[in-house]
Amino acid sequence: MDRLDAMRTFVTVVSEGSFTRAAERLALSPQLVSKYVSQLEQHLGVRLLNRTTRRLHLTEAGAAYRQRAEQVLAEIDDMESELGALQTQARGRLHVSAPVSFAIRHLAPLVNDFQRANPAVDIDLQLNDRKVDIVEEGFDIALRIGRLRSSSLIAKRIAPVRLVLCASPEYLATHGTPKHPRGLAGHRFLRYRYMEESQEPLLQWLPRSGGGGDKALSELTSNNGDVLVEAALGGAGIALQPTFLCGSAIQQGKLEVVLAEHEPEPLGLYAVYAHRQLLASKVRHFVDFLEGYFGDPPYWDRF
Repeated sequence: MDRLDAMRTFVTVVSEGSFTRAAERLALSPQLVSKYVSQLEQHLGVRLLNRTTRRLHLTEAGAAYRQRAEQVLAEIDDMESELGALQTQARGRLHVSAPVSFAIRHLAPLVNDFQRANPAVDIDLQLNDRKVDIVEEGFDIALRIGRLRSSSLIAKRIAPVRLVLCASPEYLATHGTPKHPRGLAGHRFLRYRYMEESQEPLLQWLPRSGGGGDKALSELTSNNGDVLVEAALGGAGIALQPTFLCGSAIQQGKLEVVLAEHEPEPLGLYAVYAHRQLLASKVRHFVDFLEGYFGDPPYWDRF
């Protein structure tokens, strides 16, 4: 016996005043309606209804049970209505993880525009360059940059992420502009700690990190791209960085692209979330809002 079905059947029988009318309202047979009520009485161990050939009479236990059952069923209906609204209207708190530098430079306008369009959504935006565990850490969605490996998560590509070698005009005037990747070995390189040599062939031409060897100039390593772009702007060396960080400086002539013909394959900005089916409306609306927001090509690549 499904207890909720039996409870709803009992309440309908009482409100309609007969098994036959309750059966019509519930689109069930009168026999099944009677069976549900009998099973409910057996489960509770009390008689809920006294039946005569003409009328039904609530027992004292039946009257008390009816009142509580109506409250329970009303709360269930309200809950289902609210959940249904969550699926059709964007509302609730959206937990988002995003890379630090990208978020600081590019996410604030998007979040503001999204919340203007979806005022019932609160956003908890947490910035972290590490790869968060979406499910374990309670995130609805994570923005990730890279070449994503296969996983059980759903990933939607939002925008390409170009990587370019760049340096200040002053640095290149002093140290020369390399014409081939092998020429990078004689330059000071501003290295992003998490960039893998196996993924970026250009890095194979650079002097090894850690000092020693025949490096002509020292190396700067950081786990933050903004620091490296600022160092490049100050004439500290050549950096391999995404254009969402250095594109503005390139547009303004403060940095110059080096070895443009050897530009690495683009990475991607991805929206990553746990489930495709029964996706919460707040997540679906946010992912849809992200798509195309930055333009094609993204505004930071228009130089």
